[in-house]
Formats: sequence, structure tokens, C-alpha cells
Amino acid sequence: MEHRGLGEVASRFKLGYVASAVTGHERYTGRLAIPYLRPAGGIHSVATLRFRCIADACAKEPDGQWREKEVHEGHGKYLGLPGDPPRLFNTAALINPSPHVGLTEGELDAMSSELAGVPAVGVPGVSAWKDHFTPAFAGFDKTLVLGDGDEAGRNFADKMSALLENGLPCAMPDGLDVNKFISKHGTAAYRERVGV
Repeated sequence: MEHRGLGEVASRFKLGYVASAVTGHERYTGRLAIPYLRPAGGIHSVATLRFRCIADACAKEPDGQWREKEVHEGHGKYLGLPGDPPRLFNTAALINPSPHVGLTEGELDAMSSELAGVPAVGVPGVSAWKDHFTPAFAGFDKTLVLGDGDEAGRNFADKMSALLENGLPCAMPDGLDVNKFISKHGTAAYRERVGV
């Protein structure tokens, strides 16, 4: 998280690490635990968890340098709980007063956008979108669809912008996602790029 510039928001989003899993959940051992928090909090404040691979073999080169593009061979980058439906990450962004909200491809980009002062919700890919998510974005002047800087990201930005009445495609430059853009160019450049 420090490498990605997200150390200061790790506690805000209640991120964890699975050092030792309970029986039946061994496959999550060694992964980053990302809770999907409900804004109301309370005893049912976590709607679900997703688990992200952070293994050095996947994230770093053999010489210890961080990989530009992670390599996950024989396993997925993310795992969810069995039978859990797709959900939106960081739904608190949908109830905070703002004329705009971002929609990212994933949790880390939503956290990065939040850190840069642009409220954002994450969806784990366009295929995870459900029709009942759409009304949650209706009250904003604009929904900034923050796609990655690749063909899939531009398709995500275009498809979601067409689906959302207030959608505005804001794909990142080639090879960058929201987190990498902010790490490389800073928060002011990010806010300028997305027009806020």
C-alpha cells in the first residue's frame, strides 16, 4: 500500500492482511483483505470482502524491483467469497455532498481517487455491473468514468458512460490507471485531467 501511495488511507478503508486463515478460507492466506464497508456502520458494517494477491513473486521482479504490470500465473489477482454477488466498493462516496462522483475499475483506483479529493466508487469490472447500480449515480451532475489507459479501460469508460445518463468517459493515458497516474503526475494533475 505504501508503494502505491495508499498508506494513509489503508486504515480509513480498514484494509487488512490474511496472515492465518480460518478453516475453509486457506486460499486467502497471504492476500490483502479489502472490506466493502456500508456507510451506516454498526455491527453489519461490512457487506463483503475481496482478497487481492500481493505476493512478491507476482508484484516484483526477481531483482526485487516493482513490476510495471503484475503477473499472476495459476491464480487470479482477486478472489471473492463463494457465491457473493458483485457489489460497489466505497458506497459512502454516493451519499457525500458533491456535484460529481468517479466510477473506477476496482478498489485501489477508487481509494486513490478519494485520496486525491475526487469521491469515487469502484466496480470490479464492467461485467460485474448490475442494473440496480445505475440509479445510485442519478443525483450527480456528472459521473466521471475513470477507465484504465488500455483498450479494455477505454471500452469500460465508453460503455459505462453510455449506460449512465450523466456519465463522462475519463480514461487514463496509455499504460496508466488512476493509481499510477496519480503516483506519476500528482493529485493536482489528476484533478485537472478529470475536470474538477
